[in-house]
Amino acid sequence: MCRQRKHFLHFFLAFVIAALLLPTGPLAAETIKVGILLPLSGSLKYFGDMEKQSFYLALEEINRGGGLNGSELDFIYQDTKGDVDGGREAVTKLMDEDKVVMLGGGFYSPATFSMAGLAQQNRVPFLINTASDDKITEQGWDYVFRLNPPGSAYSGGIESFLAEVVKPKTAVTIYEDSVHGRNSAEYFRKTCDKLGIQVLMAEGYEHGVETFKPILTKVKELNPDVVFMSSYVTDGSTIMIEARQMKITPKIFLGGATGFTMPEFVQYAGVASESVMTATLWHQALPLPGAMAYFKRFTSKYNKEPDYHGAEAYAAAYVIKDVLQRAPSFAPEDIKKSLENTRLKTLFGPVRFVSYGNKINQNKLTSYVVQWQFSRLKLIWPKNLANADYVYPVNWLKEWGY
Repeated sequence: MCRQRKHFLHFFLAFVIAALLLPTGPLAAETIKVGILLPLSGSLKYFGDMEKQSFYLALEEINRGGGLNGSELDFIYQDTKGDVDGGREAVTKLMDEDKVVMLGGGFYSPATFSMAGLAQQNRVPFLINTASDDKITEQGWDYVFRLNPPGSAYSGGIESFLAEVVKPKTAVTIYEDSVHGRNSAEYFRKTCDKLGIQVLMAEGYEHGVETFKPILTKVKELNPDVVFMSSYVTDGSTIMIEARQMKITPKIFLGGATGFTMPEFVQYAGVASESVMTATLWHQALPLPGAMAYFKRFTSKYNKEPDYHGAEAYAAAYVIKDVLQRAPSFAPEDIKKSLENTRLKTLFGPVRFVSYGNKINQNKLTSYVVQWQFSRLKLIWPKNLANADYVYPVNWLKEWGY
């Protein structure tokens, strides 16, 4: 055999061996597709936009830092339209057409519950970052994981603040007649029962009402110490605007998170937002790695301040990166096992999926209390973590400019 032919044969064999040794798992992928399910139209668009912007901000950073072992991560966003049918269509498209390796997002609880059922049925891992209905992680679905705490845990910070500071005797609840609103009202009732607070009224309303004055007339007659509200942005703003007009002056106005932490709340409610308190799951002043840096980057890029919804999405993006980086392959079972083994510190808090009570694959976190002060959302409770003193008691008529 001539020398040139021997050289060619040696080269060819070396090439074949090298090709066989190339990775076939995560390192072989050029672009790794993950589906992100958000309400990008309809009445919940404010939330969907903030979360999409936060996912995008994190994705830029991840890919700029080398992606996943050199492969690019790609988030494919699908609009759930904030309803069950839209959610089912969105998740079906991501699974069947886009062939994503896993799912993220999930805002509106009824839609997310339906999407999670489809993900479980198709054995596609789903990391939920916002939908709070307790039952989502109570179905035994082993492919469904939740980053944020369930709704029943939202009242932890509120409970201690009421017990130690306000010490109210009476309360009323105004809530949107939806899964989230009803659940939030029920969790607050349990808090009141525990603290010996008498709930004088729990009034639900249909989404889309133009005025709350009939409900607020009852509130004024009852004159409670606490007015608790579970509403989205526009409704919460309208409630406070009309409460100011009617000069309703409880000890505190208290929001059940959701719309009361959004920057649009203070924009819409104006002076009527001043000194309103609300539960929250996050604040940029918390001693969490990267919390303030994210807050500043988001504010600089989008010219508005993020709340806990944005922080949830941003943290979820880094959990997704961590999970996929540790998975030996992108097979659903490998991604599921990687989710189960997650131990990660994020700007939203530590992430570890555990089982307790009826729940599985649920991350456990605490909640806090914030207050609008001079159009800025300040962390006021617990006191050892606060970045501002709480304003209490509140002279509402003076705050409102009367």
